[in-house]
Amino acid sequence: MLTLSGCRAHSAGHPPPDLHVDVRPFGRLDDGSNVRIYTITNARGMSAKVTEYGATLTELWVPDRDGKLADVVLGYPRLEDYVAAPFYLGATLGRVANRIANGKFVLDGKTYTLATNRAPNHLHGGARGFDKRVWNSTPRANGVEFSYTSPDGEEGYPGTLETRVLYTLTDANELRIEYTATTAKPTPVNFTNHSFFNLAGSGTMLGEVLMINASHFTPGNASLVPTGEIAPVAGTPLDFTHARKIGSRIEEMRKASNGYDHNLVLDRRGGGLSLAARLEDELSGRVLEIWTTEPGLQFFTGNRFDGSFPGVGGVKYEQHAGVALEPQHFPDAIHHPNFPPIVLRPGETFRSTTIYRFTTRSHG
Repeated sequence: MLTLSGCRAHSAGHPPPDLHVDVRPFGRLDDGSNVRIYTITNARGMSAKVTEYGATLTELWVPDRDGKLADVVLGYPRLEDYVAAPFYLGATLGRVANRIANGKFVLDGKTYTLATNRAPNHLHGGARGFDKRVWNSTPRANGVEFSYTSPDGEEGYPGTLETRVLYTLTDANELRIEYTATTAKPTPVNFTNHSFFNLAGSGTMLGEVLMINASHFTPGNASLVPTGEIAPVAGTPLDFTHARKIGSRIEEMRKASNGYDHNLVLDRRGGGLSLAARLEDELSGRVLEIWTTEPGLQFFTGNRFDGSFPGVGGVKYEQHAGVALEPQHFPDAIHHPNFPPIVLRPGETFRSTTIYRFTTRSHG
């Protein structure tokens, strides 16, 4: 089913009849901007909700081994919660996700100064990053494409940046996110989606079983900015090369970051899609595989959740209510020539794809 009433932007003419997309009002911002939310449903009953505010994934309803649906991402029921809350739930992050040390970088001999919104560093694109912008939207076959033009100088970044994010839900229970961008001037670019997953649909995710396909990580300083070293995970609590429960060694990480908040260097072969992580909830049987073209994965266990912003259905998100597994380039890559580069130049097109693939596992 497709409803297009009041849609900000959509394809000319009549949409194809096989679109499984519904659009409705989500709210209005203080500046008068109307914001819409889409529901994408596949032939197997799985559904995703995405909104123009921050090109954000707000809900993801996935069946368990018995076919019972649960929302497996953290999200809020109201637009005003997304405006007020500091946790970036489900949002598209940019221009540069993660940290830039001291809010400054030098590019082609010129110094650029950014907001230090997570002092002393710049975080997730600044005080009003892509997560706080209203994107244009266009319904697509089994999905929605969001677009945003970031003007030259926005949040201190150089060059007008044209960005598109396409969400597609397949009948194979895969949520696919594709990012593209072009720029008028050289600028750093690093996008990701900041969803927190809880495959049980409630409680904490500390008992869920995680594998991360990464034999190295990037150690950080006290403010979680990489030192530039690439170190082995072997012998550390960051070794998830063999599947184990997320909470099995989390207490060892309390002193450094009150849990996990680390960039893992993915073991990749070639430049295409590669398996980054596998998450399983043994009770429900839900299994999530994350496939990506990105070189890194930020592993974050919701250490700052405190129950202050109730989620969908009134659920309070306490500490470790969800785990973020964010495919991206490495934090602070602009300052480390040994990291995969993040500078996009005129005439180039940034492209990145991540697939969240859901299956179930039977008992035993």
